[in-house]
Amino acid sequence: MTEKKTDVIVIGELNVDIILNEIDSLPVIGKEIMAKSMSVTLGSSSAIFASNLSALGPRVAFIGKIGKDNFAEVVLSSLEGKNVDTSHIIRSESLSTGATIVLNYNQDRANVTYPGAMNDLKLEDIDFGFLSGARHMHFANCFMQPGIRHDLIPLFRKAKELGLTTSLDTQWDPEEKWELPLEELLPYVDIFLPNMAEFKFLSGCSTIEAGISKLKKFARIIVIKNGSEGALMWDGNDLSEQPAFINDTVVDCVGAGDSFDAGFIKDFIQNLPLKSCLETGALTGAINTTRAGGTGAFENQETVRKIALERFNYKL
Repeated sequence: MTEKKTDVIVIGELNVDIILNEIDSLPVIGKEIMAKSMSVTLGSSSAIFASNLSALGPRVAFIGKIGKDNFAEVVLSSLEGKNVDTSHIIRSESLSTGATIVLNYNQDRANVTYPGAMNDLKLEDIDFGFLSGARHMHFANCFMQPGIRHDLIPLFRKAKELGLTTSLDTQWDPEEKWELPLEELLPYVDIFLPNMAEFKFLSGCSTIEAGISKLKKFARIIVIKNGSEGALMWDGNDLSEQPAFINDTVVDCVGAGDSFDAGFIKDFIQNLPLKSCLETGALTGAINTTRAGGTGAFENQETVRKIALERFNYKL
């Protein structure tokens, strides 16, 4: 068997986050309000996941699309600074790199996104020869990527044919239509990673029990993130619960779900027990909230381990 060159290839959207903190009040049309701090960081669910997973140790590569502008340089330098392989990120001459303005209010936030090049990533942009060199494929934020959203079934089917394990985090649907062919798609998804609200909308069920009963007919493993309430996991046989690691001094929650995904997949690709994957996911999600932005707490393995030990009394 040929040795895999990459542990995880992430396919998804790329943009920067312009994060405003300590905002005086909610925005009002025709009025100006003030924020006391601002940062411009790597944004997008897919990129935060890739960056933080790489900081945890696995070999990570990215397939996506950006423009040729200043924001593109932020994206590339941020990913490359975390040792993510960016050789298959496409740079468009005609499209701009996407950007999200994030308004932070304690543990909640409001986002405004200009999608730019992320709208244009298509199935034909995927180098399947490159993908075959990985052990696992992760895809996130499908509703924000209309160019490839309707080709998720052939994408995931091909990944499974190439021998990869797979994971999917749909993220929020801005149109709130929640139209996704889960019955056809989830058989090709090893780890399905929605949050609580997304799970209920996607399943069309008001309770976890009803949603699991509906999706378990064609899903493999379902992990449901629920913020400070922890997480739930259906492993194909049983539903288990993981308490949250509580951070009493949350800086912000940008990217916490993506960091949860990174911790879970880090253990999953090492073939560790699913309960270990779930616990590590909860921990890395909490670690994310100790610093600003989606990647601030994930400088490198040493930093993550130090935060885990000092803030959560956990040896990672």
